[in-house]
Amino acid sequence: MDVYEAIYSRRDVRHFRTDPVPDDVLQRILNAAHHAGSVGFMQPWNFLVIRSAATKQRIFDLYKEANRQAAEDYQGEQRALYDSLKLAGILEADINLAVTCDSQRETGGGLGRKSMPETAVYSTCCAIENLWLAARAEGIGVGWVSIVDPDAAKQILGIPQSLTLVAYLCIGVPISFDKKPMLERAGWQSRVPLEELVYYEAWGHRSTSPEKV
Repeated sequence: MDVYEAIYSRRDVRHFRTDPVPDDVLQRILNAAHHAGSVGFMQPWNFLVIRSAATKQRIFDLYKEANRQAAEDYQGEQRALYDSLKLAGILEADINLAVTCDSQRETGGGLGRKSMPETAVYSTCCAIENLWLAARAEGIGVGWVSIVDPDAAKQILGIPQSLTLVAYLCIGVPISFDKKPMLERAGWQSRVPLEELVYYEAWGHRSTSPEKV
């Protein structure tokens, strides 16, 4: 699978088979994450691998409460659609993975972070995308669970409060990879056309001709 095929067929997976993820495959996708670009080569990430059913259940309980609160923001048909969505595969996935960022890590000597310290978190997101694409190339599904209280999750997982919990991921053998993203297929949101999001030379300028700026 080439990089473009991985990008276009990557999905946020919520339905998993019971098959375990082989250890060598896990190590390859973690290594791909670790080879992401990072500002100043600081490598601010850590990866906490979770296979314990008891720990997954505790995180799932956090998800259920956060999901209940989130559902209250929607009404009518949108609420019904929200309630029908499967937004977590915490218990089904073979592996749960907490990805953290240490914004104060001395690696890299602070290079590039003076004016934009938030690039530590951005770098961690690059690692997550690397992991996601590598997993897709391996036939492994990944789902990002953002509907969870990060501070409560950090307490359950023993993550130091000084670190940022950037992502809680579910990783496993998928039942299938959908042809379209789940939220697009369900009618929640369609993909915004690229041409509506690209400007040239100056904000709001859609022409590619510099002389017209």
